[in-house]
Amino acid sequence: MSSIAFVSVSKRYGEVDAVRSLDLACGAGEMLALLGPSGCGKSTTLKMAAGIEGVSSGEIWFGERPVSRLAPGERNIAMVFEDYALYPRMTVWENVGFPLKVRGIAGQPASQRIGEVLTLLGLRDMADRDVKGLSGGAQQRVAIGRALVRDPEVILFDEPLSHLDADQKVQLRAEIKRLQKLRQVTSILVTHDQTEAIAMADRVAVMNHGVLQQVGPPQELYERPANLFVANFIGEPPMNLVPAEFGGEGALAGRGWNVTLGADRTAPLVARQGSRLIAGIRPENIGVRAPEAGGGARGVILYREPRGDADVLTVKLDGEGDMLVAEIPGPAPWRAGDAVALDLAADRMRVFDAESGRNLEVAA
Repeated sequence: MSSIAFVSVSKRYGEVDAVRSLDLACGAGEMLALLGPSGCGKSTTLKMAAGIEGVSSGEIWFGERPVSRLAPGERNIAMVFEDYALYPRMTVWENVGFPLKVRGIAGQPASQRIGEVLTLLGLRDMADRDVKGLSGGAQQRVAIGRALVRDPEVILFDEPLSHLDADQKVQLRAEIKRLQKLRQVTSILVTHDQTEAIAMADRVAVMNHGVLQQVGPPQELYERPANLFVANFIGEPPMNLVPAEFGGEGALAGRGWNVTLGADRTAPLVARQGSRLIAGIRPENIGVRAPEAGGGARGVILYREPRGDADVLTVKLDGEGDMLVAEIPGPAPWRAGDAVALDLAADRMRVFDAESGRNLEVAA
């Protein structure tokens, strides 16, 4: 078990910066998710950790050992790929045991380690079956077993669930998390799926255009996004982001709405009075009620999306007001065309600088 640290790591392909000055650490025994859209640099980062791609500058450390100039075989890592990468003419037992065979480990020591891993993964009854006849979920469990059997310092997961159906994804997410915690193996997970990242990782590192945007526990990224990109990328439905102005004495207002922030939150905003700001609020932090009760921001429902236990309402505020999305318990009585009042939870409102995109209440 080893920690991983990327220290000022960059990767360039000609004139293109795939990863720029990355400073990121994964603690020993931790699972860290690299999350972001296609082309954000997460897969390149994983490949540099594996030794598949070299670094252009900076250094990667496994514990106290610099590894950037070591070949993949010298790093004691294992990888789990999205396409399983199994040997179709081998049995489950043979696939799991293959890394040991390559290293010249045979006989009782090999049989014991293979048997332990198969039992751990619930694959013992399938040991003699050819892998090509297994379901996608079972094949990926075999791939995980092949990674675990050699007792690596680090396991790198490259989109391991992308080829599975929804039910298999749910089951394998829990299985990978259980095994990772049981074996306490340091792990990095690359995914574009925020549900996977949040469900499986201890911390999530969000990347965009090769630059690390924020790293922290999933709930921290959700509740206190460091910038507009993270605010919009994390969450489904995403955070409402609308223009706002700070008027002093806690008053924050937009087109068709206003809230009063607590006195403890106004200090970073005083100097921004009259500046362009962006206010952000999660859909579940907006209450919807009949307008007759008074107060609240008034508007009309444009769309209603039933989601079983929740309804997602898109509301156009009166006049030239903003468009806001609210998520409320379902099934709700509201329909498209209904007039409503919205109550915006001021304590859940986040304020960003419109120019830099930075959350003004999160330390830079």
